[in-house]
Amino acid sequence: MTSSRIPGFYNLSLAERLSRAASAADQPHETLAPWTTGGLSPEAADHMIENVIGMHSLPLGLGLNFLVNGREVLVPMAVEEPSVVAGASFMAKLARAGGGFSATTSEPLMIGQMQVINLVNLEEAKFKIYEKKDELLAEADSIDPVLKKFGGGARDLEVRTIEDSAIGGFLVIHLVYDVRDAMGANAVNTACERLAPRVEEITGGKVHLRILSNLADRRIARARCTVPVKELEFGKGDPAGRPYSGETVRDGIIAAYAFAAADPYRAATHNKGIMNGVDAVVLATGNDWRAIEAGAHAYAARSGRYTSLSTWGKDSEGNLVGTLEMPMAVGIIGGATKVHPAAKAAIQLMGVKTASELAEIIVSVGLAQNLAALRALATEGIQRGHMSLHARQVAIAAGAEGELIEKVAAQMVAEKTVRIDRAEEIIKNWK
Repeated sequence: MTSSRIPGFYNLSLAERLSRAASAADQPHETLAPWTTGGLSPEAADHMIENVIGMHSLPLGLGLNFLVNGREVLVPMAVEEPSVVAGASFMAKLARAGGGFSATTSEPLMIGQMQVINLVNLEEAKFKIYEKKDELLAEADSIDPVLKKFGGGARDLEVRTIEDSAIGGFLVIHLVYDVRDAMGANAVNTACERLAPRVEEITGGKVHLRILSNLADRRIARARCTVPVKELEFGKGDPAGRPYSGETVRDGIIAAYAFAAADPYRAATHNKGIMNGVDAVVLATGNDWRAIEAGAHAYAARSGRYTSLSTWGKDSEGNLVGTLEMPMAVGIIGGATKVHPAAKAAIQLMGVKTASELAEIIVSVGLAQNLAALRALATEGIQRGHMSLHARQVAIAAGAEGELIEKVAAQMVAEKTVRIDRAEEIIKNWK
């Protein structure tokens, strides 16, 4: 990768953007060819899911300016919402001035759950499982020799009791499984299925559910960034025409974070902003965005109260400091990451070699997107920038074509009236 800074990228044609992206990533131009068509044929789609009748496309944009752990990264983002790619890219530019994003991940440990019902004595059954723990782990470890060859496999077995439920008491067994560079659902589910008969023999109960948990709280990704306070200066001015100082913007961002940390109604929208960035990369790389969403929101409520996934404050020099911590169960092998040509191209463009590297990039994008939303809220309001980008979609929906799209959009933005009825009026007057 030469650099993720490509000034004027927005003004290039589609063909020029693809060419510049391939060159910046040191990739052959044909690597990105799947992105010009969506990368999937009807025949290939027919083998991926059931009842296929076609494909549904999303725009694929490129997150620019990202520096993650000192490495330049161009980030493919699949998303339909205006301002997401632009916002994340601009915040990544501000973060570069403070050294970019520092990111880490824990080991790729996933949890498989086995629900054991119809037990006479829960505590006795729990102790029996622990007495046979080594035997059960050895059996689980032998299931996938390929995974074991690459250093994965069973790591631990935990047992807890649920005393009060709609069906009375039962046991929950957690199989902790290292899935290496896979997302891990298939490996973990297979292991739980294999252990179920032996668990029934040991406990005298029945193993009912046996399935992966999407609360992947053993597989955490963390990102941090420092934005020099001078980079936060905002020259467009507040409603009274005064420019925003860096300190004003910084304190506004921290106050907005405090709202999300204290109030679940605000936290839901705050975290949705994080997921705007996260999901876009997860989708582009062919990973399971529903699993990531489920894990993130469950993790946000782990204290018993739903709260912010990110934190924002200032350091001793007055610079803005942000952190984001969340589960990140993504893979670079198996599933759509290997079947979908566009997903393969995304992995190649980013130059990631492990699932951990991918997770570190994704959590960094989530933090950047969160900062973009907070900065907008703390200054001009979320609608000004968002609606200026949304205006093009409204113009197209009203029937604008070619050069007229930008003209109609620009007039609506200038009037601060971005509505389809106004777009139709403008088009009618210009025809």
